Amino acid sequence: MHAARFIFERDGYLDARLTDITAQAQCSTGSFYTYFDSKEEIFRAVLEAAKEDMMHPGMARIDNLDDPRAVIEASNRAYFEAYQRNAKLMGLLEQVASIDPEFRELRRKRSGEFSARNARGIERLKAQGLVDPELDALFASRALSAMVSRLAYYTFVLGESAPLDDLVEVSTRLWCNALRLQ
Repeated sequence: MHAARFIFERDGYLDARLTDITAQAQCSTGSFYTYFDSKEEIFRAVLEAAKEDMMHPGMARIDNLDDPRAVIEASNRAYFEAYQRNAKLMGLLEQVASIDPEFRELRRKRSGEFSARNARGIERLKAQGLVDPELDALFASRALSAMVSRLAYYTFVLGESAPLDDLVEVSTRLWCNALRLQ
């Protein structure tokens, strides 16, 4: 998996070859086929590992878990840091999803998982009376998650220059304003 990630990040998905992956892993092609059926399968596995890193990046300790703004800020920071670690793969996922329906579906499901998680958080804030009670949590989550994801893509994949602290501050402010956080 590490060798495959290295080759995909170095060569891109389209130019990555199984022979390069197995040479990097110092294993035979037969050994590769013991674990994976194809380049597509190992790419999915590499993307899954990156998704786990991004879904559960580990956050800095938050002194006041009762402060929703602090939780949103820490979550945004953890996401941007995880995205930065996985930026090359995220760029490749966008590329491959644009040409392969299977990876397009994988990309859609991945986005759905992030949106569902964030929607649960918005629902908790609604139940506590801290955000707009009429807000549809899932649609709000999709919009806000897409905003943060695209901001990360522009910054870490396309190379738009922005300090991490600015990304975190602006995205957190927009999240809080959009939710009408009390």
